[in-house]
Amino acid sequence: MAKKSKKNSIKTPATANNVPCWSNDKDVELACQRLTEMFVGLGQVPRIDKGQQPAQRAVFRKQHGIAYGHFIINPDIDPQFQVGIFAGKEYECAVRFSSDTLPSSPDLHTTLGLAVKLFGVDGPKLIGEGETADFIFQNMDRFFTKDAQQMCQFTTAGVIDKNYDAYLNNPKHIQTANILQAMQKVEASCLSANYWAILPFKLGEQQIVKYRLVPEDSELGAPSVDNNYLALDLQQRLRQSSATFRFEVQLRTNPKTMPLDDAQAVWSCEAAPEGSPFVCIARLHLAQQNITAIGQAELGDNLAFNIWRTLAAHEPLGSIALARKSAYAASAHARHTANGQQLQEPKQLSEFKPLQDQDTDSECIVYAGIYPPIGVMRVGNSKKDYFIGPQQPQPIAHTDEHSYRDQTGALKRQAAEFRIYGFNAAGKAIKELTLDNAEITWHAELANQKASWYEFQIALDIPEAADAPPSLLRNNNIADRSKLLIKGGKHSISRKNVKSKHEFIGQFMDQDVYLGEMHSDQYGRLLMLGGHGVSRNINGDIAITFANNEGWYDDTSDGPITAEVVYQGVSLRVEPAWVICAPPDYAPMQKSVRTMWDLMRDVAVDAGMLARPQRPSFSNDIQPIFARMTDLQWVNDGFAGAFGWGGQFNYTTNEWLEKLSDPSPAYQELRRTLSNNFRRFDVPGAQAPQLWPWLYGDAISIPPTGSVRQHATLSNLQLSFLEQWVKGDFINDYTPQSACPAHANVTALDDYPIAEQPELLTRGAMEFCLADAFHPGCEMTWPMRTAGMYMSAFRLKHAQADLPSDRCYYGPVMNSDVYTLAQGPLFGGQVAGGITRWMAIPWQTDTASCRDGYSSEYDPFLPTFWPARVPNQIMNQLRYQQVLDTSLSDNTRQQAFAYRTDWLDDLPLHGNPATYTNQINSMIDNFAKLAIVQPHIGVIDDAQFPSAMQVGILPNNPQGEAQVNLVSKAMQHTKATLSAEHASHRSQSNLGVTEKASRFHRNKGR
Repeated sequence: MAKKSKKNSIKTPATANNVPCWSNDKDVELACQRLTEMFVGLGQVPRIDKGQQPAQRAVFRKQHGIAYGHFIINPDIDPQFQVGIFAGKEYECAVRFSSDTLPSSPDLHTTLGLAVKLFGVDGPKLIGEGETADFIFQNMDRFFTKDAQQMCQFTTAGVIDKNYDAYLNNPKHIQTANILQAMQKVEASCLSANYWAILPFKLGEQQIVKYRLVPEDSELGAPSVDNNYLALDLQQRLRQSSATFRFEVQLRTNPKTMPLDDAQAVWSCEAAPEGSPFVCIARLHLAQQNITAIGQAELGDNLAFNIWRTLAAHEPLGSIALARKSAYAASAHARHTANGQQLQEPKQLSEFKPLQDQDTDSECIVYAGIYPPIGVMRVGNSKKDYFIGPQQPQPIAHTDEHSYRDQTGALKRQAAEFRIYGFNAAGKAIKELTLDNAEITWHAELANQKASWYEFQIALDIPEAADAPPSLLRNNNIADRSKLLIKGGKHSISRKNVKSKHEFIGQFMDQDVYLGEMHSDQYGRLLMLGGHGVSRNINGDIAITFANNEGWYDDTSDGPITAEVVYQGVSLRVEPAWVICAPPDYAPMQKSVRTMWDLMRDVAVDAGMLARPQRPSFSNDIQPIFARMTDLQWVNDGFAGAFGWGGQFNYTTNEWLEKLSDPSPAYQELRRTLSNNFRRFDVPGAQAPQLWPWLYGDAISIPPTGSVRQHATLSNLQLSFLEQWVKGDFINDYTPQSACPAHANVTALDDYPIAEQPELLTRGAMEFCLADAFHPGCEMTWPMRTAGMYMSAFRLKHAQADLPSDRCYYGPVMNSDVYTLAQGPLFGGQVAGGITRWMAIPWQTDTASCRDGYSSEYDPFLPTFWPARVPNQIMNQLRYQQVLDTSLSDNTRQQAFAYRTDWLDDLPLHGNPATYTNQINSMIDNFAKLAIVQPHIGVIDDAQFPSAMQVGILPNNPQGEAQVNLVSKAMQHTKATLSAEHASHRSQSNLGVTEKASRFHRNKGR
């Protein structure tokens, strides 16, 4: 006999190797008492006393998920089954899926449990009060011990004697050992497993039944090596579709072969008299749902289940049932007491569902917001014509040659349109506020601080900044710094259809500089137009560097957008916005692999300004990463070779998308392999140029210095999404329609629900801005990844109204000691010109410098800088027409398709040598003469070529003859012509390693 435990005053039963010493009700009662003491007093309570937080159940501790559903009685069941619960029609229910193991243990080889709590069950219960009733199931058709006495022996062997093996190795207990081994089977999914209640239950006064659940039309699936694959699978399946189990009963028809107190015995399913088939009398239906809603897992953990919480008509039978009655009740009491929770059954399901914001559907507008929070204008040399920038992530593609150019061939400006939305207290957009339903006064201010600001040397927030040259004041020979600041002034509009008299004009060294103008449309929405791309040097000097040219100005700018709104007689608080003026977008449908929206989202999530999605959406978060690399085929030859049409990694094909979007374990290793190709700064070998994405980083240096920031990476949020994607923990919302080609029709912004429009505007503006490399960048640069720049997610913090707008001097040098000041340029709120002042001056010199393949011995096309905005190689109209010309041989057409011309080859040099200096100065005067890469219809019904292409469109020639006509005259080009052109490829733009990429080595004498 084992020694008594004085601490717990437990009288131990016979040792494991002795025969049972119980044979009557008193023995059963004692066994149940001992089991409760061992499971709760010696197991659960000591874990709680050691600080387990929160306190857990005694058994089935690993929760895979809690789902909500309906228990529906079949309308045509036999009257003999219409007893108690089964006499009703339908019950709401909560279903808990779990495993009998530690929460941190792997799912493989664990016993699954399924517990059901019905709501709305009238009548007194065998235990507890309220209108709930419970069922408990396991994925095994028998229990591993015969009765409570044997269960007590087994538990004593482990909990008291600490020697389960001695018990299980005894030949007398071979059946227990075998059943325990069988219980370690591997299930592919919680929703594809069969479950049994194991024990018999009364069905009224005359009948006895057993229960089981059988999945209905459930895909089997496959297990995974992930420790939590069952939870992930359950989440994915219920997000994508509903699930149904048949609830079946088996009548006890033969007392001899269907014992009541032998839980190891399986009642035969054969026909009488030997057995009794299971009969389906109800269905457990789980609707499509998100079981990871905030608070749902915690609420599920709080639920307590007990098979005795049921009507007397369904009384559980057998000694194992009696043991469960006391042990489960004691466990629930200990757990709830330790967690400070009341052990009280809910009256209705809604009490246990996550709380919903009651004001979500309120139509009461309590505040307003301007959208997008940051609007983007772009310069163009057209005098009057403009187009409105992207207003959603997938804007309508413009294929017409005059979409981006006017009739003269001049480049149109991109206008930023701003709208105002009214929001309810829950933050839901209720209505767009226009001059038709509200009083609105718009206010805008523009300024350009570039010449009065500090030099760009390197992004100052990275470690490599410590070794870079100092960021001194630009034009530091000018004593009166105010003459360098171009203040465009402030303007206001409160009427519809305003088209003139609101120009932003400042001065640079006493010379007038036009920065843009302010319009309103027929609804009173605000339209902001930037400069015309004018860049000049007051002394007539040429530009000599990519970022810090002395004596120069350009007409980019930025500034605050605010509004006063009175709606239904009430003056509303209005969340402000900002507008920036950037260089042209020469590839309007292209996005970089990490966009400015991705960066700002990452900043907002990290700072707690925006809730992190529990799991990524495939269509919104995963697919774009891969699709953008494929789409860069139209602007970079290296991306075309690997990710483009016919390439190994053309991720826009249905074949690839079906694999990438499949969360099943079948493709987990594929997902892992692809994810491992993306650069992670904290992983050894991060400096390798082969890692994705093939883009230069903030600390580019040729030759490389060994910095991991030589190349770019994704945002931390994107990388974490990829890690979830590898596990299959993502929302599979892919449909073939979500991967439509660029020329397909896309829904206009106004056709979306009002509640969705603000976010679409935010993403539309920022997804077409770059976030790599910040050297310094195209639209905005490195300060945008500082949380202190923002008042809320995506919305810049405005400086106080009483601060001077020319706050642009912080001493002779800009460094981390300055920009980290509480009232410094990042954290103190932004003034007009505060965003674009960090950029290159003039912008054209930087745009003409950001190329690809600086180290040509590695690859002449890769890595690259900003191909999504500033193309490297493009398909020109001549090659496009040759691809379409079926009179040419297939070989010639294929070569024409593969051939890409250097985008900068069309930059006029007027007979000057192809030097870097001539190139950047030509860009200043001729930036509008370069091609715009636009979507075009490809080759239909021909597997050799894609059905959608993107083609570089040049302006009309001086005689007004469109280039497409010139192309038709040039169709005599042959295979030999193409080969000759390949030999002379990159003649102009391959100018060696420029100062943009090599200067740090020179300055440091390396």
